Amino acid sequence: QVQLVESGGGLVQTGGSLRLSCAASGHTFSMYAMGWFRQAPGKEREFVTAISVSGSTSYVDSVRGRFTISRDNAKNTVYLQMNSLKPEDTAVYYCAGKRSFRTPRAAREYDYWGQGTQVTVSS
Repeated sequence: QVQLVESGGGLVQTGGSLRLSCAASGHTFSMYAMGWFRQAPGKEREFVTAISVSGSTSYVDSVRGRFTISRDNAKNTVYLQMNSLKPEDTAVYYCAGKRSFRTPRAAREYDYWGQGTQVTVSS
């Protein structure tokens, strides 16, 4: 069983930055692909980015060039650096994990989820 705990959300102005963290329990974090998803009010949960066990990354087009996912296996933590934030980035952000060598983009493929952290970007 893997537990994921997100932190780092908050309120920021347009153009600002935030760094989200997701700390994972367990001893096999390095074997997990990790993803970030977000869900805005009234919308479905959407894929944002993911990182594989080897460090390969995948991004949704709307955040590519602004967001960066990274992982620190020694700390069992995955990060999401968000720069040049826009009001449309406002959502609850969730991290997710799956024991896999791939970089899944579909929420249904992930086995473990955090509780979410709110990111609000004011205009």
